[in-house]
Amino acid sequence: MANSPQARKRARQAVKRRTRNMSARSTMRTSIKKVLAAIASGDKSAAENAYRAAVPLIDRMSGQGLVHKNAAARYKSRLNRHIKALGA
Repeated sequence: MANSPQARKRARQAVKRRTRNMSARSTMRTSIKKVLAAIASGDKSAAENAYRAAVPLIDRMSGQGLVHKNAAARYKSRLNRHIKALGA
C-alpha cells in the first residue's frame, strides 16, 4: 500500500491510465475484428471501408505507445494482404 502522498497520487494516476489504455486498446481490437468480419463475409468494398476506418485507430494507438510501431505495421500489413486476396 502506498504510504507517501506522492505514492498515493501515483497509484491513482496508474488506475486512471490503465482504464484509459484498456478502453483504447479494446477499441482498436474491435476495429480490427470488424475488418476481419468483412473479409470473412467476402465483401471487398466493406472490408476496404472497415480497413480505412481501422488504420487511423491503429496508428493512433501506436503513437500513444499502447502498441509497438512494428506490431501496428504488422496488423495493417496482414489486413491489407487479406483484402487484396479477396480480389484475386
